Amino acid sequence: MKRGWKQFSVLPGFSISLGFTLLYLSVLVLLPLSAVFLKTATMGWEAFWSTITDQRVLASYRLSFGAAFAAALINVVFGLLVAWVLVRYSFPGKRVIDGLVDLPFALPTAVAGIALTAIYSENGVVGHYLQTIGVKVAFTPLGVIVALTFIGLPFVVRTVQPVLEDVDRHVEEAAASLGATRWQTFRRVILPELYPALLTGFALALARALGEYGSVVFISGNMPMYTEITPLLIMSKLEQFDYAGATALAVVMLLASFVMLLFINIIQWRTGHRRTAKGG
Repeated sequence: MKRGWKQFSVLPGFSISLGFTLLYLSVLVLLPLSAVFLKTATMGWEAFWSTITDQRVLASYRLSFGAAFAAALINVVFGLLVAWVLVRYSFPGKRVIDGLVDLPFALPTAVAGIALTAIYSENGVVGHYLQTIGVKVAFTPLGVIVALTFIGLPFVVRTVQPVLEDVDRHVEEAAASLGATRWQTFRRVILPELYPALLTGFALALARALGEYGSVVFISGNMPMYTEITPLLIMSKLEQFDYAGATALAVVMLLASFVMLLFINIIQWRTGHRRTAKGG
């Protein structure tokens, strides 16, 4: 029963709930992020600029953002394929495969990095055969992309899977009855329904990949100017007690990630707004 702007709820009142929410976010999110900016401010503008524009640091930016973006794009394609198979087909071992999708969530990242390195090294099970055709994965930027793809796949699958389950198959049958090909049905009927979920999965996989450290540090080889990622540089500066330098790199990564995610959210909002307008 409504009374003015208030509404009955099983949870505490709006004021109490909002207070706990703000306190929770402040302690776990706002205060740590504020500390990063405050620590960076102690080094001065010239030192800050010199730190974040060092040639070694710039090379790590290119690898971190480039590999994360490439891995997220790969996961969008193959994550959709995995979700499609799990939703639309029944086959022996389906539940096992469905459970394996979540393995990167549970597997420690360091263990994942060691396993990927062992598999894709020159003497590894897969790397040995790739080496014969001139493809080297371990200790190259390609290995970084492989590791980031591995840890980001579940985000796309688990985001797309429930949406795909809710897609009305009668609409697909209607499109087929009107003469649409399989590709036309997928592109004009199914894909528009999955687009917001795919974009969300891409954003989650990208954000996860940008901050990844454990699974990459082993397979990359950590060669400066070639396979060195920015999180590794941050850890190196922390080990050298250069806390201001570490937070300076963290600020750049934080701001760049925020801008990218904000841009993706704007695209999602516009897409949802257009679909609502068309539906209305």
